[in-house]
Amino acid sequence: MTTSVSRVPCTVVTGFLGAGKTTLIRHLLENAGGKRLAIIVNEFGDIGIDGEILRGCGIDTCPEENIVELANGCICCTVADDFVPALDQILSLTPRVDHILIETSGLALPKPLVQAFQWPTVKSRVTVDGVIAVVDGPALADGRVANDMDALQAQRAQDETLDHDDPVEEVFEDQLACADLIILSKSDLMDAAGSARANAIIGEHTARAVKIVPTSQGKVDPSVLLGLGLAVEDDIENRKTHHDDELDHEHDDFDSFVIDIPSIANPDELALRVATAAEEENVLRVKGFVEVGGKPMRLLLQAVGPRVNHYYDRAWTAEDDRRSRLVVIGLKGLNRPAIERILAG
Repeated sequence: MTTSVSRVPCTVVTGFLGAGKTTLIRHLLENAGGKRLAIIVNEFGDIGIDGEILRGCGIDTCPEENIVELANGCICCTVADDFVPALDQILSLTPRVDHILIETSGLALPKPLVQAFQWPTVKSRVTVDGVIAVVDGPALADGRVANDMDALQAQRAQDETLDHDDPVEEVFEDQLACADLIILSKSDLMDAAGSARANAIIGEHTARAVKIVPTSQGKVDPSVLLGLGLAVEDDIENRKTHHDDELDHEHDDFDSFVIDIPSIANPDELALRVATAAEEENVLRVKGFVEVGGKPMRLLLQAVGPRVNHYYDRAWTAEDDRRSRLVVIGLKGLNRPAIERILAG
């Protein structure tokens, strides 16, 4: 089925923690060719790092009011309370937006979200242009959907409260099961053999003929991702997932909290502490803004397991809260005091 010209197309961007969703969306914003975009960002954490990164693009076709953040929980669990009002807000904008991008949290299942597009009050106004799953290439090449899967498996085995044999794997598989296109990120960090392994693993978890696009730094031609016209909401029941028989699902397997740290002198030393916390305390993801002493620029730090990136994204402004704050995400049972000691140095 093709998209009705009267409905606004929406692209759902899903993928595990740190796979590269925000980087991909930022590239789309910067290369949209004049198309007026809006974004719904669903964070798993108490401060909105991803939304702030996207707001910092300074792109006329996606001004700040076109970016809506949902930080009250997983978007697939709060569709009626959070997603529909956010959609209403975007659809009321003038001038009218041409395309909506929805960045789900790394823990979200895309199927319940897409099913909400079947609601009469939603379906008359928007349609799902396509579902894009972003996959961490180097981790998958090593046989993992996240860093240090052995530690995660050991922790899971000790936790009798978990309902599923492997919740992380199930989230990953359900995201792939709903995808119309798979982005294999960080391809520049893999050799040919690693890329082949990653592609083979993806192939094992996709029942349909879904194309895999290797990328570096999220650089994909927008024409590859936008304007697919698939009306996914009309086909979503054919995309079988682990949670099809459940009325809802839990995210009790995960911890997320914010740590305030002092202003730092050396970003590389902080990156080393973040990597240490990831390896010693089974942290999946760290992201945040940091003040560097004597620097007028804001430091953005993002980490996937022990892989840490940091750069100055813009100057601090008078309106900014200049506290150094890091969002930490991992499986249930994270040792917060130990992580705080490591990150504070």
